[in-house]
Amino acid sequence: MMHLPPTRAGHLARALSATAILLFLAMPIVIILVTSFGADGIGTFPPKEYSTHWYEQMAAPGGNWATSIALSSLIAALTTVFSLILGATAATALARGRLPLHTAVYGLVLAPLLIPQVVIALGLFLFFEPAGLLGSPLAIALGHTVLAAPIAILIMISTLKAIDERLEDAAASMGASRMTIARRITFPLATPGLIAAAVFSFITSFDEFFIAQFMSTPDTRTLPVLVFNALQFDVDPTVTAVSAVLIALAILALALVTLVRKLSGHRSQQGGVLPVEPLT
Repeated sequence: MMHLPPTRAGHLARALSATAILLFLAMPIVIILVTSFGADGIGTFPPKEYSTHWYEQMAAPGGNWATSIALSSLIAALTTVFSLILGATAATALARGRLPLHTAVYGLVLAPLLIPQVVIALGLFLFFEPAGLLGSPLAIALGHTVLAAPIAILIMISTLKAIDERLEDAAASMGASRMTIARRITFPLATPGLIAAAVFSFITSFDEFFIAQFMSTPDTRTLPVLVFNALQFDVDPTVTAVSAVLIALAILALALVTLVRKLSGHRSQQGGVLPVEPLT
């Protein structure tokens, strides 16, 4: 097939199309960021005056927003721990083990990503309500783990499959135990995947709404639930400041994952990932 060289007009058209698409995707983010610094109480764009009042109100100690942020952070931290434990265990079994009905188990693990979240939230409500655990941060974290764990498992499976199994076999042939191999070889090499799984598990929990809405009480409202209530019953411009913080959190999380992967790749090229002392 003849290859036609690109023309200057083609380059220009692609550049303009890419720029238009990026501007369209970034426009809502830019509007939220600019509006969050508005001084009026309506949330107009562009603001007539600029102020940090809504950020100060969001961070006010003892306020509803600060309390919800602290609660969401606690629940997200618990969810991250639970998801990493389940993710590392399940991913090791799926990537390294010889499980019967492997495809069925894999599909069952990923099922929460395909089922509508409102259905999962209703099931969790019916499960925890008789036990009187509605509003419990631990119960909400367990519910969020149902959604976050499959993401952690996918990331860990991809990470484990990228690790050369011959390194583990070589260590085993030299007398290293399974625990030593995991501690000195597998987990150091899987560190970027663990960090990525932790970041995405935290974000999944921090932004989750349906489960938190079904399982929250008037005294325990996560940040997404409070944002929904603020928009449903009133127009509170503080929501724009909260949204801007969430956008910044997502950007920082992605930057952290990218940085860790780059540093890990650099260490691998320099031969600094594996320990040089005997595996005992």
